[in-house]
Amino acid sequence: MKTKTLTLYGLHKCSTCVKARAWLDEHGKPYAFIDYREEPIAAPQLQKWSRELGGWEKLVNRASMTWRNLPDSRKAPESDAQWAELVAEFPALVRRPVMVEADGSVSVGFSDKKYSELLGG
Repeated sequence: MKTKTLTLYGLHKCSTCVKARAWLDEHGKPYAFIDYREEPIAAPQLQKWSRELGGWEKLVNRASMTWRNLPDSRKAPESDAQWAELVAEFPALVRRPVMVEADGSVSVGFSDKKYSELLGG
């Protein structure tokens, strides 16, 4: 049995997450899937991901309907704590899926090309 070498975080019904999971299945890449509405991501983990990706702007999808529907006063978090609080309140703000490899490297989003480059395929 292959060990799970990566973890995919997302939402069960997100079409992009479904495509990413299908790609992993088709390419025989074992993974664990965590729906972060059911299992919220702790603030320190979110902060670590944002640092790994190069900032909250890379982790949070500011083109999403969820972001656009936020009041302007909520769209300018000034600290990691404020960003984490916003994501805890609105999990759909996180770009999907978030893939964390066994070595801790983090990537967001899905495309055939991206996964092939990252995971070999």
